[in-house]
Amino acid sequence: MSELAIYSLIMISGSLIASVSQIMLKKSAQKQYPNKLREYLNPLVIIAYILFFGTTFISMYALKVVPLSMGPILEASGYIFVAVFSYIFLKERMTKKQLFGMALIIIGIVFYSLKF
Repeated sequence: MSELAIYSLIMISGSLIASVSQIMLKKSAQKQYPNKLREYLNPLVIIAYILFFGTTFISMYALKVVPLSMGPILEASGYIFVAVFSYIFLKERMTKKQLFGMALIIIGIVFYSLKF
């Protein structure tokens, strides 16, 4: 496996982790808290923000090899991860437009990756 492929997978993994943290934040937002401090200082929110912070370093590490022009293309995979996780964990329904949009993102990532 080429170095570019490995670092691209690292970048996509960061996007996956960021998507997990987004779902954690939404789960936390759906709960009622006795006060604003508890709303922001609970384990789910703290862990989610730590994960977000960590994905910044993962992206920076991956961009050592991944061309800067390819970064946003790989980060777009996060939209797919969030939609799938929302369907699984939050029981949100996917519309035909969302499925079509996810297909376009996947096609775009594949086409762009074939260029490299």
